[in-house]
Formats: sequence, C-alpha cells, structure tokens
Amino acid sequence: MRVYLDNAATTQIAPEVIDYMAELMKSDYANPSSIHHGGRKSRIIVENARKTVSNYLNTSPGNIFFTSGGTEADNMAIRRGILDNNISHAITSSISHKAVIYPLEELSDKKKIVLNYIKLDNNGKIDLIHLEDLLKNNPRTFVSIMHANNEIGTIQPIIEIGDLCKKYNAIFHCDTVQTMAHYPIDLQKINVDFITGSAHKFHGPKGVGFIYISDNIDIEPFISGGSQERNMRAGTENVHAIAGLAKAMQLSYENMDNDKEYISKIKKYMIDQLMLNINDVQFIANCTDFDSSLFKILSVSFPKISESEMLLFNLDIHGISCSGGSACSSGNMSGSHVLDVVCKDDNRTGVRFSFSRYNTKEEIDYTIEKIKEIFS
Repeated sequence: MRVYLDNAATTQIAPEVIDYMAELMKSDYANPSSIHHGGRKSRIIVENARKTVSNYLNTSPGNIFFTSGGTEADNMAIRRGILDNNISHAITSSISHKAVIYPLEELSDKKKIVLNYIKLDNNGKIDLIHLEDLLKNNPRTFVSIMHANNEIGTIQPIIEIGDLCKKYNAIFHCDTVQTMAHYPIDLQKINVDFITGSAHKFHGPKGVGFIYISDNIDIEPFISGGSQERNMRAGTENVHAIAGLAKAMQLSYENMDNDKEYISKIKKYMIDQLMLNINDVQFIANCTDFDSSLFKILSVSFPKISESEMLLFNLDIHGISCSGGSACSSGNMSGSHVLDVVCKDDNRTGVRFSFSRYNTKEEIDYTIEKIKEIFS
C-alpha cells in the first residue's frame, strides 16, 4: 500500500487540472507575447487566469503577477520591497520559511538592513506587543510574517499584524503559501502589501505561483530582459502551468468547506488513533487545536528509541511518505530549524503528517499499524 501524507510539501495534481492542462498543451501553444492569433489566444488564457486569482482574493487583476513559485515570489517581495523603498530595518520570525529567512539574512549580512526576530510563545505564535515595540522604536520597517507555519501549522493573526504595520507605515509581506486556496483570503480586509501563492500546494502544477503587490508599493522588476507581467517579471509566461494554477484554485475554492470538513476528520481520526495506540505520543505546538493551527498538518513527537532513530526511513520502506520537517530544502536531512525553536528535545523524534482531500481513513489505519510495529 502506498500512503502519501506529505501534502504540506506538495500535493497530488487534481485529475481535472491534468486534463485541462493537457488539452491546452495540444491546442494553445503560442507565445502569449506574440501579436498573431495564436499569441492572442494564449494571452487570453493568462489574463483569464489572473482574473480568476484576483476574484478569489477580492483584488484587482492588475495586482497579481505570476512567478515560478512561492520562493521566487517571497524573494521578489523581500529584495525589491526593501531595496526599492530604502528600508533599513526588517522584522521576521525565527520559524519563517527559509525562502524568507535566507534573503533577509543575506541583506543583513551585506549591511543593507538591521534584522530583528520577533518573540514567539511556546506554540510559535508571535508576540504582538513586541512587534509594536519594534515598529515604534525603529525606522520604517519591512515586516515578513507567514500566515501559517509549514511544519507545525500555527496560524498567525495577520489582520492584527497588518493593522500594526499600517499604524507605523511599515511594509507587510505575508507568506501565504500554506493557506492559499485552503482558507479564504479577502485582501480588502487585510492591510498587507505582498502575499504569495504556489500552485503545487493546492493540487496544481509545480513551477508556478504568484505574488500580490498592493497599490501602495512601488518596486522595480525582479527579473529583467523582457516586458512580460507588465514589465515586472521578464520571461515567457508558462501558459499551461498558469492555467493549471487557476483551475486548481477554482476547484479548491469551490470545494473549500467540504475539503476542510473532510480533512479535519482525517486529522482528528489520526490524533485519536495515535493516542490510543502509541505510548508517550505528544503533539507539537498547538497542532491539535483546529482553530489556531492548520487543519491539514499534524506535527507529532515520538519517544526516541533505536527504531525511531530511523522512523521516516522505516515508514518509507512500508510505502508511507511523510516528513521530519520542511521538505523544501532539496533533500536536506539536517534538523528542522522550526522544531529547534519550538520544541527542541534530543530525546524525541518529530514527524510531520500532512493531509489532503485524497487521503482515506484506511490509509490512516495502515499508517498507525506500521507505527505500532516500529514501537512494539
């Protein structure tokens, strides 16, 4: 039996998305920058996708720019947002994604900014009082806080963060890769300057994402060499992937409530079965609280025994795919920087299980059975 429980890393492409993209690949292959009939058809596909994304986010199509994914979008927001607006101070969290931490630390190392890390509670939630103190006592600031953590699932209060940023004229970048198309996001209700999305996190293709840039921010192109994406990102648009992103987003929004209910039941069932069958199992941060943590992520701490040292390997042998933390570092098997901050314990082993609409109760039963065998 093959069981895929690593949906926070990437998701299965929805069959409807595959079919839609395959048809477009056969019929619409012209360059969208070309002015002939085929080019105009490809351009319409791209612009219709842009409208789809903007409609779901309640913003203008002119604020949406397609990228190669979330990492590029985060880098675009951070590097251009800071350098083009003469920002000298930045704030982030020590459990941000490395696509955020690395470019900020690079700018800090080059003395372009002073970088502060915001205080966190035991569940990884930011301290709003500390945030305001940092904003109040520093020059105009670039704030980068992810909506929800990709390893422990903690959801941040982005409306309150946005209000504080507006109060102190700060630029607010929010990495929404894990919540995009899983939770509703209304950009008319959030004071945010940049948000990012990646199609492969919501059953779309890999290699395509987008960035929202508010009307309040002016930045230079991140990639030069062409006038694509209204002069903001050079390079021929990946028409079929962009169309697949929009199709996946449409399906996710149309089924959002049903998917949330179904996946929450799958997660709750696994929590119950782990507690029933595994001695001394613990849950990391507040991942069992469905109101303050992602319904699709379960971060579990197991007692460290000789077999658990190779827990991920043993599960993989049995056809079960899960993660020891983030899977976004190109096969890096080093420890999780998130777990080091929130719950570092050398006597325990952390595993992230993450779910999708395609998982079943039978898969959870099989996974629990194999975990029991490892710890028996």
